[in-house]
Amino acid sequence: MEIPYKIYLSEDEIPRAWYNVRADMKVKPAPLLVPSTLKPATAEDLGHVFCDELVKQELDNDHAFIEIPEDIRNFYKMYRPSPLVRAYCLERALGTPAHIYYKFEGNNTSGSHKLNSAIAQAYYAKKQGLKGVTTETGAGQWGTALSMATAYFGLDCKVYMVKVSYEQKPFRREVMRTYGASVTPSPSDTTNVGRAILAEHPGTTGSLGCAISEAVETAVSNDGYRYVLGSVLNQVLLHQSVIGLETKTALDKYGIKADVIIGCAGGGSNLGGLISPFVGQKLRGEADYQIIAVEPASCPSFTRGKYAYDFCDTGRVCPLAKMYTLGSNFIPSANHAGGLRYHGMSSTLSELYHQGLMEARSVEQTSVFDAAVQFARVEGILPAPESSHAIRVAIDEALKCKETGEAKNIVFGLTGTGYFDLVAYQKYNDHQMSDYIPTDEELQKSLAQLPKVEN
Repeated sequence: MEIPYKIYLSEDEIPRAWYNVRADMKVKPAPLLVPSTLKPATAEDLGHVFCDELVKQELDNDHAFIEIPEDIRNFYKMYRPSPLVRAYCLERALGTPAHIYYKFEGNNTSGSHKLNSAIAQAYYAKKQGLKGVTTETGAGQWGTALSMATAYFGLDCKVYMVKVSYEQKPFRREVMRTYGASVTPSPSDTTNVGRAILAEHPGTTGSLGCAISEAVETAVSNDGYRYVLGSVLNQVLLHQSVIGLETKTALDKYGIKADVIIGCAGGGSNLGGLISPFVGQKLRGEADYQIIAVEPASCPSFTRGKYAYDFCDTGRVCPLAKMYTLGSNFIPSANHAGGLRYHGMSSTLSELYHQGLMEARSVEQTSVFDAAVQFARVEGILPAPESSHAIRVAIDEALKCKETGEAKNIVFGLTGTGYFDLVAYQKYNDHQMSDYIPTDEELQKSLAQLPKVEN
């Protein structure tokens, strides 16, 4: 059967339920802990920060499928199903016998997969009768997606944007403001935790951990507000499972069995969403896949981090999560151009990695942009820097197939477009981009400050 360039699904094939991979995990992810007691966080504990229904989803380890409300599914129809594309042009350029497919999530104004969870979280906030939500954003995709979702439901949206991204990506910031969100560079002097971080790290360019702390403080300090997060949490991976479910449906439609599945990894939203139904098959013993998480060498949580309980934020106001972490006070180098700036990794993905159900690779920034430019020139899409980490390893795997003659099916997630990342592309084109890899001493200094929790 000839495979078309783009495999499209119908509206009826949009998933009707999210898939919760935790239900099929024999060893569940470790629970969130309350910092003051080190006891597992209850629904009551989390309800002060998150929306009630999202708390239920966060703590649900048992239900494999959770129905997608019709209002959310109708919103999905504006840009979903997203296409699964056969990268014929890239295959020819590489001279590889491999078949390369990418799931393209950039067909919406936010330019990324983040809208899949943003609309769900805004829906539950509206259903609860809240005034608005607060959040953080790194590269800006999540903040953009959430501002779109809150505008749709008539909610207020307060975004704390990592300072280096706020300065490098003014147009991403303006899209958020156009949709009605307020955008504050983080760390800022508008919160207690922001002022404390600035005092300890004067001149800092910020991190997601910093921005999370400020967003949480703002949420708990204002009646009628809750905090929402664009990655890391179980609830976010749940919502993003639409990516993997659609991918599997499209592959099954043409009788294609993936051999290698690749996703970029920062906090885990895209990777977790893409791989979830395939990991589910592995857990149930139905199929096997090589699954590769790709992270930046400048923020290598999986490949150089420690599997331990750590704070989810730099200001240490959030619960503790057991995850692969570089330490909550780790701040990536300012020359790191994309997102994927979080110090830790999803607890769910961390447990899967710990069990050996997937592997991880770290890649340097200049090689990532080499791959991004090569992809753009033959496939016609300017990829986001985050997505380009997956492109880098997909190309590497395809070149291995060229050496061995194997015609593997390689699937990767193209999380979004890079049209708001042109400062980074400019630095690459002007040969001003460099690589920074933290030293063992730098990482050890951060890891030495992990909270004392028995693992």
